[in-house]
Amino acid sequence: MGMQGLERRLERMVEGVFRRSRNSIRPIELGRRLIREMDDHRSVDVKGQRIVPNDFIILLSAADHTGFADIEDALRTELVEACREYAREEGYHFMGPVTVELRVDNSLKPGRFGIASQLKQPEPGKRPGTIVMPSGDRIVLKDDKNLIGRLATCAVVVSDGNTSRHHAQIHRAGSGFVITDLGSTNGTFINGQRLTADHRLSDGDIVTIGSVSLRFEAS
Repeated sequence: MGMQGLERRLERMVEGVFRRSRNSIRPIELGRRLIREMDDHRSVDVKGQRIVPNDFIILLSAADHTGFADIEDALRTELVEACREYAREEGYHFMGPVTVELRVDNSLKPGRFGIASQLKQPEPGKRPGTIVMPSGDRIVLKDDKNLIGRLATCAVVVSDGNTSRHHAQIHRAGSGFVITDLGSTNGTFINGQRLTADHRLSDGDIVTIGSVSLRFEAS
Protein backbone atom coordinates (compact mmCIF):
# COMPACT_ATOMS: atom_id res chain seq x y z
CA MET A 1 0.00 0.00 0.00
CA GLY A 2 2.84 2.42 0.87
CA MET A 3 2.57 5.75 2.65
CA GLN A 4 0.30 7.42 0.09
CA GLY A 5 -2.14 4.51 0.14
CA LEU A 6 -2.15 4.48 3.91
CA GLU A 7 -2.85 8.22 4.03
CA ARG A 8 -5.81 7.70 1.69
CA ARG A 9 -7.10 5.06 4.07
CA LEU A 10 -6.58 7.40 7.01
CA GLU A 11 -8.54 10.08 5.15
CA ARG A 12 -11.46 7.69 4.66
CA MET A 13 -11.31 6.41 8.22
CA VAL A 14 -10.98 9.58 10.21
CA GLU A 15 -12.49 12.29 8.06
CA GLY A 16 -15.93 10.75 8.51
CA VAL A 17 -15.32 11.11 12.23
CA PHE A 18 -14.00 14.66 11.73
CA ARG A 19 -17.23 15.81 10.10
CA ARG A 20 -18.95 15.29 13.44
CA SER A 21 -16.42 17.38 15.36
CA ARG A 22 -15.88 21.12 15.66
CA ASN A 23 -12.13 21.30 15.88
CA SER A 24 -9.23 23.19 14.37
CA ILE A 25 -7.18 19.98 14.28
CA ARG A 26 -7.99 17.44 11.58
CA PRO A 27 -7.76 13.80 12.69
CA ILE A 28 -5.63 13.02 9.62
CA GLU A 29 -2.94 15.26 11.17
CA LEU A 30 -3.02 13.13 14.31
CA GLY A 31 -2.75 9.94 12.27
CA ARG A 32 0.24 11.20 10.31
CA ARG A 33 2.04 12.22 13.49
CA LEU A 34 1.45 8.80 15.08
CA ILE A 35 2.92 7.13 12.00
CA ARG A 36 5.91 9.49 12.12
CA GLU A 37 6.43 8.56 15.78
CA MET A 38 6.62 4.90 14.79
CA ASP A 39 9.19 5.63 12.07
CA ASP A 40 11.28 7.96 14.22
CA HIS A 41 11.43 5.70 17.27
CA ARG A 42 11.78 2.24 15.76
CA SER A 43 14.48 -0.06 17.10
CA VAL A 44 15.58 -3.68 16.75
CA ASP A 45 15.00 -6.33 19.41
CA VAL A 46 17.15 -9.36 20.24
CA LYS A 47 15.37 -11.40 17.55
CA GLY A 48 16.21 -8.84 14.88
CA GLN A 49 12.61 -7.64 14.63
CA ARG A 50 11.91 -3.95 14.08
CA ILE A 51 9.85 -2.82 17.06
CA VAL A 52 8.02 0.49 17.31
CA PRO A 53 6.10 2.42 19.98
CA ASN A 54 2.70 1.00 20.86
CA ASP A 55 1.60 3.41 23.60
CA PHE A 56 0.66 6.92 22.44
CA ILE A 57 -0.56 10.00 24.30
CA ILE A 58 -1.89 12.87 22.18
CA LEU A 59 -1.58 16.18 24.03
CA LEU A 60 -4.24 18.76 23.17
CA SER A 61 -5.38 22.15 24.35
CA ALA A 62 -8.43 22.08 26.62
CA ALA A 63 -10.57 23.53 23.80
CA ASP A 64 -9.46 20.94 21.23
CA HIS A 65 -9.87 18.11 23.73
CA THR A 66 -13.43 19.26 24.39
CA GLY A 67 -14.06 19.48 20.63
CA PHE A 68 -13.21 15.78 20.25
CA ALA A 69 -15.18 14.68 23.33
CA ASP A 70 -18.25 13.39 21.47
CA ILE A 71 -16.19 11.26 19.07
CA GLU A 72 -13.20 10.38 21.26
CA ASP A 73 -13.85 6.62 21.44
CA ALA A 74 -14.40 6.32 17.68
CA LEU A 75 -11.36 8.48 16.94
CA ARG A 76 -9.07 6.45 19.21
CA THR A 77 -10.31 3.22 17.61
CA GLU A 78 -9.58 4.51 14.10
CA LEU A 79 -6.14 5.80 15.04
CA VAL A 80 -5.20 2.49 16.67
CA GLU A 81 -6.26 0.63 13.53
CA ALA A 82 -4.22 3.02 11.37
CA CYS A 83 -1.14 2.28 13.49
CA ARG A 84 -1.71 -1.45 13.18
CA GLU A 85 -2.14 -1.20 9.43
CA TYR A 86 1.03 0.83 8.99
CA ALA A 87 2.99 -1.63 11.13
CA ARG A 88 1.82 -4.50 8.93
CA GLU A 89 2.82 -2.61 5.80
CA GLU A 90 6.30 -1.80 7.12
CA GLY A 91 6.98 -5.11 8.88
CA TYR A 92 7.04 -3.46 12.31
CA HIS A 93 6.26 -5.29 15.54
CA PHE A 94 4.68 -4.11 18.79
CA MET A 95 5.76 -5.16 22.29
CA GLY A 96 2.19 -5.02 23.55
CA PRO A 97 -1.31 -3.79 22.70
CA VAL A 98 -1.61 -0.52 20.78
CA THR A 99 -3.23 2.24 22.81
CA VAL A 100 -4.01 5.89 22.03
CA GLU A 101 -5.04 8.35 24.74
CA LEU A 102 -6.17 11.97 24.34
CA ARG A 103 -4.98 14.17 27.18
CA VAL A 104 -5.19 17.90 28.02
CA ASP A 105 -2.02 19.98 28.10
CA ASN A 106 -2.88 23.47 29.32
CA SER A 107 0.32 24.90 27.87
CA LEU A 108 -0.92 24.28 24.32
CA LYS A 109 -2.91 26.75 22.27
CA PRO A 110 -5.89 25.62 20.14
CA GLY A 111 -4.69 24.12 16.89
CA ARG A 112 -1.44 22.84 18.40
CA PHE A 113 -0.83 19.33 19.70
CA GLY A 114 1.98 17.08 20.87
CA ILE A 115 2.65 13.34 20.89
CA ALA A 116 4.32 11.26 23.59
CA SER A 117 5.06 7.64 22.75
CA GLN A 118 6.79 4.66 24.27
CA LEU A 119 7.56 1.01 23.73
CA LYS A 120 5.40 -0.56 26.39
CA GLN A 121 5.33 -4.19 27.40
CA PRO A 122 2.02 -5.70 28.53
CA GLU A 123 1.18 -5.87 32.20
CA PRO A 124 2.28 -9.12 33.91
CA GLY A 125 -0.27 -11.88 33.80
CA LYS A 126 -2.53 -13.29 31.15
CA ARG A 127 -3.82 -10.91 28.48
CA PRO A 128 -7.12 -11.61 26.71
CA GLY A 129 -6.91 -12.42 23.01
CA THR A 130 -9.59 -11.95 20.37
CA ILE A 131 -10.01 -13.02 16.75
CA VAL A 132 -11.97 -10.50 14.68
CA MET A 133 -13.81 -12.13 11.79
CA PRO A 134 -14.35 -10.43 8.39
CA SER A 135 -17.97 -9.87 9.45
CA GLY A 136 -16.78 -7.92 12.48
CA ASP A 137 -17.81 -10.70 14.88
CA ARG A 138 -15.35 -11.17 17.72
CA ILE A 139 -14.28 -14.53 19.12
CA VAL A 140 -12.60 -14.47 22.53
CA LEU A 141 -9.82 -17.03 22.67
CA LYS A 142 -9.74 -19.68 25.38
CA ASP A 143 -6.58 -20.59 27.27
CA ASP A 144 -6.93 -24.12 25.92
CA LYS A 145 -6.67 -25.07 22.23
CA ASN A 146 -8.60 -22.89 19.78
CA LEU A 147 -8.95 -24.80 16.52
CA ILE A 148 -9.37 -22.88 13.26
CA GLY A 149 -10.86 -24.73 10.32
CA ARG A 150 -13.80 -25.68 8.18
CA LEU A 151 -15.53 -27.97 10.71
CA ALA A 152 -18.42 -26.54 12.69
CA THR A 153 -16.81 -27.85 15.89
CA CYS A 154 -13.82 -25.51 15.51
CA ALA A 155 -13.58 -22.49 17.81
CA VAL A 156 -13.03 -20.31 14.74
CA VAL A 157 -15.02 -21.61 11.78
CA VAL A 158 -13.74 -20.55 8.33
CA SER A 159 -16.15 -21.70 5.63
CA ASP A 160 -13.81 -21.56 2.66
CA GLY A 161 -12.98 -24.23 0.07
CA ASN A 162 -9.24 -23.63 0.56
CA THR A 163 -9.44 -24.24 4.30
CA SER A 164 -8.64 -27.61 5.86
CA ARG A 165 -11.02 -29.16 8.35
CA HIS A 166 -8.49 -28.56 11.13
CA HIS A 167 -6.30 -25.89 9.56
CA ALA A 168 -4.49 -24.15 12.42
CA GLN A 169 -4.56 -23.82 16.18
CA ILE A 170 -4.08 -20.97 18.64
CA HIS A 171 -3.13 -21.67 22.24
CA ARG A 172 -1.96 -19.61 25.18
CA ALA A 173 1.76 -19.41 25.86
CA GLY A 174 2.65 -17.37 28.94
CA SER A 175 0.95 -13.98 28.80
CA GLY A 176 0.09 -14.21 25.08
CA PHE A 177 -0.96 -16.58 22.31
CA VAL A 178 0.86 -18.72 19.75
CA ILE A 179 -0.50 -19.97 16.42
CA THR A 180 0.50 -23.27 14.80
CA ASP A 181 -0.32 -24.58 11.34
CA LEU A 182 -1.71 -28.13 11.55
CA GLY A 183 -0.25 -29.40 8.29
CA SER A 184 -2.94 -27.66 6.26
CA THR A 185 -3.02 -28.14 2.49
CA ASN A 186 -2.77 -24.46 1.58
CA GLY A 187 -0.86 -23.13 4.55
CA THR A 188 -1.41 -20.41 7.14
CA PHE A 189 -0.14 -16.87 6.54
CA ILE A 190 0.74 -14.17 9.08
CA ASN A 191 0.82 -10.65 7.64
CA GLY A 192 1.31 -12.15 4.18
CA GLN A 193 4.16 -14.50 5.16
CA ARG A 194 3.65 -18.26 5.15
CA LEU A 195 3.88 -19.79 8.62
CA THR A 196 6.77 -22.29 8.84
CA ALA A 197 7.01 -22.55 12.64
CA ASP A 198 5.04 -21.57 15.71
CA HIS A 199 4.39 -17.82 15.76
CA ARG A 200 3.69 -15.64 18.80
CA LEU A 201 0.82 -13.38 17.83
CA SER A 202 1.15 -9.62 18.17
CA ASP A 203 -1.67 -7.12 18.45
CA GLY A 204 -3.01 -6.40 14.96
CA ASP A 205 -1.53 -9.48 13.24
CA ILE A 206 -3.51 -10.58 10.17
CA VAL A 207 -3.99 -14.35 9.97
CA THR A 208 -4.96 -15.61 6.50
CA ILE A 209 -6.66 -19.00 6.30
CA GLY A 210 -7.54 -20.00 2.74
CA SER A 211 -8.87 -16.79 1.23
CA VAL A 212 -10.18 -15.42 4.54
CA SER A 213 -8.28 -12.88 6.65
CA LEU A 214 -8.73 -12.73 10.41
CA ARG A 215 -7.31 -10.10 12.78
CA PHE A 216 -5.78 -10.89 16.17
CA GLU A 217 -6.21 -8.32 18.90
CA ALA A 218 -4.59 -8.32 22.31
CA SER A 219 -6.01 -6.19 25.07
